[in-house]
Amino acid sequence: MVACGSYSPITYLHLRLFEMAADAVNESTNFEIMAGFFSPVSDSYLKPGLAAGHHRVRMCELACERTSNWLSVDAWEVLQPDYTPTAQVLDHFEEEINVKRGGVKTASGEARRCKIMLLAGGDLITSMGEAGVWADADLEHILGLYGCLIVERVGSDVWGFLLSHDILYKNRKNIVVIKQLIYNDISSTRVRYVPFTTFILLYYLYSSLIDCLFAVGCR
Repeated sequence: MVACGSYSPITYLHLRLFEMAADAVNESTNFEIMAGFFSPVSDSYLKPGLAAGHHRVRMCELACERTSNWLSVDAWEVLQPDYTPTAQVLDHFEEEINVKRGGVKTASGEARRCKIMLLAGGDLITSMGEAGVWADADLEHILGLYGCLIVERVGSDVWGFLLSHDILYKNRKNIVVIKQLIYNDISSTRVRYVPFTTFILLYYLYSSLIDCLFAVGCR
């Protein structure tokens, strides 16, 4: 699973997306999860409030190191000089994991290709219907070749949007929609614009990230 985003900063919800997706995969598919990767966007994305790439990578590393034994950070995208479309980011993982490394080896020593899938929140998926945001060719590439795990967000009607969007509907068998049983609406944007005190941020973010935010001035 690959989750692309700004991660300025990473929050508990970003971590929870992977765990919710893992539950859904284990319960409703025949896949075995091998790993989950955060892929922070390049600095050239120029999003307001975007912290420097090396700080965002380090914050993601801290979150993964302290909380998970199967999540990690891939810095390829953030190191690119220009913005990299999501389709090309997934191609990078396909190249590194399945082409260069031959997939993964089972307990019997058999090599198997990994299925790369995009993990995203429902808000990102609904942006696929906004004019000029996603190229149709990229959507076909992402959904047809790789597939997508979509976690519903508060206020997003993922199924309704999926049924109304030609490309998503066409590739619906390669899309897994995941319902949040306990809704969490925290976002990086909201975190950036609250006063920077540990009293407010504690338990929204991992404690070591709060110190990092103070150090880098992530606003």
